[in-house]
Amino acid sequence: MLHSSAGAQSQDPREAVIGPLDLDAYVDDALAVQAVAFGLTDEEIGVRRPIVLRHLTSPGARALGARTPEGRLVGFTYGMPNDRTHWWSTVVASYLREQGVEDWLDDTFVITELHVHPLYQQRGIGRRLITMLTDGAAEPRSLLSAIDTDSPARALYHSLGYRDLARRVHFPSAPSPYAVMGAWLPLRRR
Repeated sequence: MLHSSAGAQSQDPREAVIGPLDLDAYVDDALAVQAVAFGLTDEEIGVRRPIVLRHLTSPGARALGARTPEGRLVGFTYGMPNDRTHWWSTVVASYLREQGVEDWLDDTFVITELHVHPLYQQRGIGRRLITMLTDGAAEPRSLLSAIDTDSPARALYHSLGYRDLARRVHFPSAPSPYAVMGAWLPLRRR
């Protein structure tokens, strides 16, 4: 597992190799990155592990990872074509309906998770992960949810063409509200 330490040196982002990730086999490594990037407890990781594994059984689910030359996972993303029966869709549907954009739940590829270890953030890895993942989508648009605050993650999503479709979205057991964001594909390039 990758742990943050004050004296660690990060690699040049050009040395981070991005490619398909067998998330089923590397779920613990991915969740370790997510724990550090998102500030999750061991208990929260324990809850997320079976959810990630269940997501991987969805038709069209795909994952990408970013690895150092030594093979250490420092970032990952995964997503799938949206299914209105999935928990996430059932939660966000009423918020999107209120905004008159519920049709975004149809024919859309959802970014389920995108996390980069803090020592490797602000180097273009997240941008490369999400654009490569969505470039492989058959759907014409993409959805994601992010904590509803002015964060580097939301700035990244806006720069890629995602716009806020609904804000102040409350997920059960999440302490902070989220924004649901949507973008037409392909994502905007710099």
